[in-house]
Amino acid sequence: MNDPRARLQAALAAVNQATSDYDLNPGRQSPGVPLRAAAVLIGLQQGRGGLSVVLTRRSAALRHHAGQIAFPGGKLDPSDADATAAALREAQEEVGLSPELVEIIGQMPGHETVTGYSVTPVLATIAPDFRPAPEPGEVAEVFSVPFSHLTDLSRYRVERRIWQGEWRKYYAVPWGPYYIWGATARMLFALATAVNAR
Repeated sequence: MNDPRARLQAALAAVNQATSDYDLNPGRQSPGVPLRAAAVLIGLQQGRGGLSVVLTRRSAALRHHAGQIAFPGGKLDPSDADATAAALREAQEEVGLSPELVEIIGQMPGHETVTGYSVTPVLATIAPDFRPAPEPGEVAEVFSVPFSHLTDLSRYRVERRIWQGEWRKYYAVPWGPYYIWGATARMLFALATAVNAR
């Protein structure tokens, strides 16, 4: 299947299960409080080196998740029609991505985070001529990772660290100097699993 969009549509059809930060930690349970709705854009851009995924490194000045690797995205606002609208709005605010340069493929099942969000990953392609303009208050850097790296299941590993006094396991998929882990890596692992299932 040489058409990236067709390949992604087929993969999206194979993603049929919601994910969670608790997947690797069955002893820990969701606190049971109402989750806040959020959305992220998993944007894939075709370049000279092939297909890549656009990611951000969050500003070190942020109160939450400072310096971490993330997709463009955030909480749904009352003005957002749906998760796709929220993902597009956040991507425009954070990295200067105009919605006109985006073609939506579809939504993956939601991902529950330990920080109390229900995140909808929105899968899309981005026009090759997009040039990021990061919002300095939120985004320190915009970079791309080859899709071939992120869909190679052998690149993923399970690591652990102490969180709230207990060991917590999580997925990680490093790329060069970038340590991609946690919810971002978990959503990418779900997509990679679906791509490899086709």
